[in-house]
Amino acid sequence: MNINDKLKEYIEGNIFTSYERNDEGHNLKHIKYVIDRSLKFASTIENINYDMVYTIAAYHDIGHYIDAKNHEKVSADMLLNDKKLRDFFTKEEIQIMSEAVYDHRASMEGEPRSIYGKIVSSADRNVLIEEPLRRTYSYRLEHNPDDTLDSIIEESRIHLVNKFGKKGYASEKMYFEDLDYKKFLEDISALTSDKELFRKKYLETNGINDNLDGKIKVKELKRI
Repeated sequence: MNINDKLKEYIEGNIFTSYERNDEGHNLKHIKYVIDRSLKFASTIENINYDMVYTIAAYHDIGHYIDAKNHEKVSADMLLNDKKLRDFFTKEEIQIMSEAVYDHRASMEGEPRSIYGKIVSSADRNVLIEEPLRRTYSYRLEHNPDDTLDSIIEESRIHLVNKFGKKGYASEKMYFEDLDYKKFLEDISALTSDKELFRKKYLETNGINDNLDGKIKVKELKRI
């Protein structure tokens, strides 16, 4: 599993730095997590291009700071228009990689168009229960600062039920055998089904004092 050294040098020096602008749920730590999982899944497939797998994972959230709601399209376009990648890939390979980035979100309808899209989509799934609790809080802290603590906890819980529940849009978006993800789905289902337990875990994970008034606005938490 050898990645082109010049390709890695370019991405680490020019692409990774862009993730400093993203929120906690889409930062460089997350990207490296997705890269590692992508390469793991890719190792089960014959005749796979590891340079493509690595590059797709490295770019998949790069446009999140520009437009969070449509970041898959922004990121795909950024990859497609990166002229430096032409030093490493053919026009056809770059098109496949761009499509894979576009197709990576769990919320998209249908399946990714290629095996490369299925790899990064599967790799992008969380396996640590604390991660979605941090991501939902980070998002609401930035986008819903006037909401109360009680409301963001419940909104986060409902979001996770809709995403990871039995009929959730992410619960079946796994294209490889992954026992860690299966265990995660079981754990998150149990957690979100118990409101009190969810609240306790949510506050603990995000370092919020459980004695705070639930009516406090989220923006006030930054001052505590």
